[in-house]
Amino acid sequence: MKRINKALLAVAVFAPLAAHAFPDVVTSGAKNVILVHGAYADGSTWRQIHDQLWLKGYKITVVQQPQTTLDENVAATRAAIDAQDGPVVLVGHDSGGAVISIAGASDKVKALVYLAAVQPEVGESVSQLLASKPLPGNEVKTSRDGHLSLEPSKFRDVYAQDVPPNRTNFLSIAQPQITKATMDAPVWSAAWHTKPTYAIVASEDRLLNPELQRWMYQRGGSQVIEMKASHALHISQPEEVAKFIIKAALEAK
Repeated sequence: MKRINKALLAVAVFAPLAAHAFPDVVTSGAKNVILVHGAYADGSTWRQIHDQLWLKGYKITVVQQPQTTLDENVAATRAAIDAQDGPVVLVGHDSGGAVISIAGASDKVKALVYLAAVQPEVGESVSQLLASKPLPGNEVKTSRDGHLSLEPSKFRDVYAQDVPPNRTNFLSIAQPQITKATMDAPVWSAAWHTKPTYAIVASEDRLLNPELQRWMYQRGGSQVIEMKASHALHISQPEEVAKFIIKAALEAK
């Protein structure tokens, strides 16, 4: 019976794991990616996107928005941009699209990526855009002090019908509230007029009308793809979403 060389066996077993333990090196385009969440979620929803991009060598920053006012959300994102050491790709989901449309005016930002996100023109608000093409079965609740949230029992059906129930249950009870004032505030800058923009339409979205997404992204001249996904496309299909973000990063100049 042949003896097994334990050292060679260890290499054979652990080499594939080691290959994935360390990130690649980004040699072209923008290496800095900033992720901006939207309403009814926080930065933890970017975990899978972070993992995908980190393995490819990108430096990831996740903005935790205060969701108190649009000004403070923009300020948090601007601080993240200022902290980068080079060109930035700015990614927004949901109402995060309003934030990146304003903060994206920074010279460091080389591309904007909208993921089932609003893409407002100057003077438009998130609430205004949502009302322009409403969807049936809106499950948004307003508290006495003017905070908005999604009805937990309806969260999966509205926000993430293609995500397993155990995960959506957690998301529903962990969701942060956002002020109505934040959603009603008009944006004062639209960086998509002057920056390359990329956008993904979530065709099965039940929170942000896919028709509204198509209209905004066509108006903005964005490079657009469609995915058969819920509003939570970055959670249900992180590999494909990450590939799209990398495309924007590689083409950044």
